[in-house]
Amino acid sequence: MAYVPPHMRKGSRVRSPTGEMAFLPRFRKSLDLGSPGQKPGCGYIKKFSYADNAITKWFAVGLNGLEVDLGNLVLQQAALEIIERQGGVKPFVLLNLSHHDDGKVNQDISRLPWKCISQRVLQDLIHCSEYVRNEIEGPNQNLKGIRSRLVARIGKIFFIPWKSCTPEEDLGKASVDEFYLGKLKKCFYTGVPASYVDAIVDEVVPKVGFEFRNLKDIYHVKLSDRSQQEAVFMCKCRILDNRLQFYKMEMTQVRHMVYNISCIEKNMDLRLMLSTKRTLTSLQDDEMDSIRNLIASSVLCLSSRGGLRWPYGKATSSDGRFSVIGVWHTICRVYESPLLYLKVRDADRYDFSTDIGETTREVNLSLKGLLSQLLEKVENDKVLTTLEDVLKLLWEHFLPSNAIQNLKDLP
Repeated sequence: MAYVPPHMRKGSRVRSPTGEMAFLPRFRKSLDLGSPGQKPGCGYIKKFSYADNAITKWFAVGLNGLEVDLGNLVLQQAALEIIERQGGVKPFVLLNLSHHDDGKVNQDISRLPWKCISQRVLQDLIHCSEYVRNEIEGPNQNLKGIRSRLVARIGKIFFIPWKSCTPEEDLGKASVDEFYLGKLKKCFYTGVPASYVDAIVDEVVPKVGFEFRNLKDIYHVKLSDRSQQEAVFMCKCRILDNRLQFYKMEMTQVRHMVYNISCIEKNMDLRLMLSTKRTLTSLQDDEMDSIRNLIASSVLCLSSRGGLRWPYGKATSSDGRFSVIGVWHTICRVYESPLLYLKVRDADRYDFSTDIGETTREVNLSLKGLLSQLLEKVENDKVLTTLEDVLKLLWEHFLPSNAIQNLKDLP
C-alpha cells in the first residue's frame, strides 16, 4: 500500500490556502524575534543560523519620516485560527489610530521615511558587511562558493503573546511602549495576498523598469544529518525526464544582520537582511551517493505538500544517517533592474517533523547594487545615497498605504 503523508490522511485538519487565504500564516510555536539566544524567525524553517556578531533589531517608522512614538500606537488582534490552535493565543498587529483624516501628513523633507530608515540602518549595515567580506575572503578548505545576499522582504510583523505575559484581553486596551512590546514575540511573515502580487507584476514592474530574466522551478529537499545534530542541508533539485535530479547542496544560510521595520500607516512591513550561504563540498563520494539515492527514491506527487512524497520507510538513507525533514517546491519569476533583482515566488512547503504545510506567495528584492558597494568598500556617503534611493523605491512602490477603513483586510 502506498504511503500517504499525514497531511493527506482522512480527517487531517491541514488545508491549503488559496487566493487571499494564502496570506494566513502557518506559524510555529517556537518562532520569535527575541533575545540573541533565540533569534528571530517565522514560517517554514524551525531554526536559523546566525553569525556570532549578528545584529537583529526592530523599530517602527511613520509616514512623517520620524520613528513612531510608541505611546500613540495600539495593538489590534488579528483573526488567525491556526495561531490560536497551536499556541493558545492570537497574534496582534501595530496600528496608529492618531491619523484618521484624509491621509495628509505634515512631512519635513529632511525626515522622509526612507531617510529615517537609512540613517538608522547604515552603520550596522557597514559593520556587518565587513564580517561578510572577511568570511568570503578567508580560507576554508571544507566550504567553497560562499555567496552573500542583501535582501529586502515584504511582509507583516505580528506580535504574539507569551502564555505567561499580560492577559490577551488586556493587550489592545492601552498604548504600547518598549517594555510592553518586549513581553511579546515578534514574527515577520513573508506571505502576501495574491492581489498584491498581481499589482506588483502588472503595475510596478513596467513602471519601475524591471525586465523579465527567467523562471526557476526548483524543488528543495531539507535533510538532517544524524552524525551532526546541528547540521541541516538543503538540496536543490530539478525535474529531468519526470524524475527528481539533485544538482546542488547548500548549508543553511547564516544571517549577519536583520532589521525588521514596522511601517505604520502601510499595509506591509519591511525586512532588511544581510546573509551568506555556502555550497557544501566536504562530503565523501559514498556520502553524496547516499544522498542522491535518497532523493532519487522520491515520488512526484502534485497533491502532496511540497510536491513530493517518499514510499513508506524510504525517507531515510539506507545507512540511516540522512533523513528528509522537509520539502519545498518553488516557482520563482525573476525580474532585473540596474540595482535590484525582484523575485516573485510561489512556494509550497511541508515540514515532516510537525506535519505542517503552507502555500504562500512572496515578494523579495535582492539589493545587488548596494551589496556590491558595501563589499568593495565604497565611501559611506555613496552607500548612503544608494540605500536611500533603494528604500525610496520600496516605500513608494512596494509598500501600499493603509486606510483605517481597510483594517479588516489585514491578515
